[in-house]
Amino acid sequence: MKKTAKQMVEEALALVKTCSLQEALELHGREEVQFIDLRDIRELERDGTIPGAFHAPRGMLEFWVDPESPYHKPLFAQPKQFVLFCAGGWRSALAARTLLEMGLDQVAHIDGGFKRWKEGGGPVGTLPPRR
Repeated sequence: MKKTAKQMVEEALALVKTCSLQEALELHGREEVQFIDLRDIRELERDGTIPGAFHAPRGMLEFWVDPESPYHKPLFAQPKQFVLFCAGGWRSALAARTLLEMGLDQVAHIDGGFKRWKEGGGPVGTLPPRR
């Protein structure tokens, strides 16, 4: 193996903006900031999510961000700061690095992910019903 997952996460963490819990709480609810939940739908159903977060499964993120992709989501073309999170902060670090490489410069992730958010008393909501 040329590079381990841990090495990849460490490299990403050296490049991306990492929000502390306090910083994330201060950003939450601001109009110019969009939280992005990267976790699998089963994690959201089981554990809840940050209110107002947009669910973008990690496996689809690049396709949803790319305006040339048939899967593009217009949300990602808006002039917002995107704050990514996963369960513990590893997937979101890798995803934030990828978005930086794609050209989005207002990208950050939450240190410790949703677990730290929840443990720190951040608001938690449930998913809206599926259509």
